Amino acid sequence: MLNFDYHNPTRIAFGQGRIADLATLVPAQAKVLILVGGASAEKTGTLAEVRTALGARTHATFSGIEPNPSYETAMQAVAQIRREGFDFLLAVGGGSVIDAVKFIAAAVPFADGDPWAILEKHGRNVASALPFGTVLTLPATGSEMNNGAVITHRAKAAKLAFSSAHCFPVFSVLDPTKTYTLPPQQLANGVVDAFVHTVEQYLTYPVNALVQDRFAEGLLHTLIEVGPRLLAAPEPVYDDRANLVWAATTALNGFVGAGVPQDWATHMIGHELTATFHIDHARTLAVVLPALLNERRAAKREKLLQYGQRIWGISSGTEDERIDAAIERTRDFFERMGIATRLSAYGVGADAIDGLVAQLQAHGMTRLGEQREITPEVSRRILQAAL
Repeated sequence: MLNFDYHNPTRIAFGQGRIADLATLVPAQAKVLILVGGASAEKTGTLAEVRTALGARTHATFSGIEPNPSYETAMQAVAQIRREGFDFLLAVGGGSVIDAVKFIAAAVPFADGDPWAILEKHGRNVASALPFGTVLTLPATGSEMNNGAVITHRAKAAKLAFSSAHCFPVFSVLDPTKTYTLPPQQLANGVVDAFVHTVEQYLTYPVNALVQDRFAEGLLHTLIEVGPRLLAAPEPVYDDRANLVWAATTALNGFVGAGVPQDWATHMIGHELTATFHIDHARTLAVVLPALLNERRAAKREKLLQYGQRIWGISSGTEDERIDAAIERTRDFFERMGIATRLSAYGVGADAIDGLVAQLQAHGMTRLGEQREITPEVSRRILQAAL
């Protein structure tokens, strides 16, 4: 096991009816800006619950944060916060809203030029941030219990990530019943997003981290078990929704990745697909991962064999046959969740690959993966295999 530091200060309030806890979770004298995406939080009554729980606190609402949160929209919120003096932020939504709020919280006090520099330096220049909490309505990214975010600059066609110790949520409210109104596509995206988050920290190379491996495998088994049931159920089942919410949160709260090598190349390549073609984040992961696993099968050999045996029960055949089967079972799981795993299904052809590789190079993504061996040419082969 590798050396590691682990610290996660986010308080979790989990379960039905926990939005009422905002009455004590949010500081009594706070001036609160609630930030949401579209109209769903209003239509479902979640926003009304939040406002009721805030009681007499001064508060206002900023809406319009996109599914892939943009720098441009975030900076509108920054201007409002600076102008009106809000001192506590409350994200109500999924990972996109929470990611945007992390950037906004860091950008408000940022005094070193254009806040886009926060993304360009991956958060190393963040000295402080406004405090914020979250009310999760879409389980997927785990952003509700970590300090990272991804923001898209529309004008630059760039999608970059940052993290900072200043950008952990103070608290996150996780009420599984808030997922009841989600359409099947968003549930499927959440399952696949959490699955690939886990794989990025698990399918690398062995370091004898038995606890982390078994924890990751438990998450993968949970997602494989509940994912299809979520789509097939005629009515929401609380326990399945609760397990999805907690699996998505714990997949990226730092525990699975503590003391183990991490990959994240699937995410970096996927970000370029989202930035250029506006494909849902989880769907880009489902496209890239099988192709990447096949390309990197030699470097990931031991863990791919372990994954095949422990997750899919593959124990017969040659090693290469078992690896082939494990990758194919992964692709089949994504397809069973209703998510296409080929670029062609999203209207992306071979003529797009040069531009995608050029974007990776422009964003400094030239040494990706746990071994730093995924060069632009390797990324090109992965994209070609994903066609």
